[in-house]
Amino acid sequence: MNEVDASYSVLSLPIADRPRERLLKHGADVLSSVELIAVLLGSGMRGMPILQLSQEIMSRFGSLQNLADATVEELCQIKGLGIAKAIQLKAALNLGKRLSRTQASAKFQIKTPLHAYHLIKDDLEKEMKEHFVTILQDVKGYVICSPTIAIGTLTATLVHPREVFYPAIRHRAAGMILAHNHPSGDPTPSKEDLEVTKTLVAVGRLVGICVNDHLIIGKDRYVSLREEGFDFSRSLN
Repeated sequence: MNEVDASYSVLSLPIADRPRERLLKHGADVLSSVELIAVLLGSGMRGMPILQLSQEIMSRFGSLQNLADATVEELCQIKGLGIAKAIQLKAALNLGKRLSRTQASAKFQIKTPLHAYHLIKDDLEKEMKEHFVTILQDVKGYVICSPTIAIGTLTATLVHPREVFYPAIRHRAAGMILAHNHPSGDPTPSKEDLEVTKTLVAVGRLVGICVNDHLIIGKDRYVSLREEGFDFSRSLN
């Protein structure tokens, strides 16, 4: 792969060495992370060529994982990276994370609550707001996908059965595992957690989609309502 001096403007480079042209000719795999960021952002600012800006972004965070975990506010602290480009970068990185999660979950069979916990813990443990997700499963317990249903406040998530079961029906899921995080780090189920679970189990019985468990994710630990003895066969009556 050709090395590109980040201090140069893209336009000062030979056409064959410009990131976009190299991507078109050779594919994205030949580009460095700095060059891919440059292609994504498109342009820098006066006194800050895009390759230099991209290099500054990578140097500031040190790795793609750290960059993906950065907030928009943290991205905006980099000179030359305004709110619009920060949002653009954050959106692209989040799409990459979702794709990675989808690929990782393909052909993954959940046999225990611990399997489900390991599938989603990295996505939920660090969140500062409650995220409610469902792990959709086929008839043999293999993961279909794990969509995020709702994002709430620091203390509560509003979950409606319509939003919960729409993806499950769309993907023809046979069952699902509910999961959400407690930003406090304490996974102890609340009264609201139990009530929501009871309601969704009942709706699942009506539409023919089994709710198999509900995991509450805390800091480096979790609670499985099934392991705690919650009756997932009951309805509201």
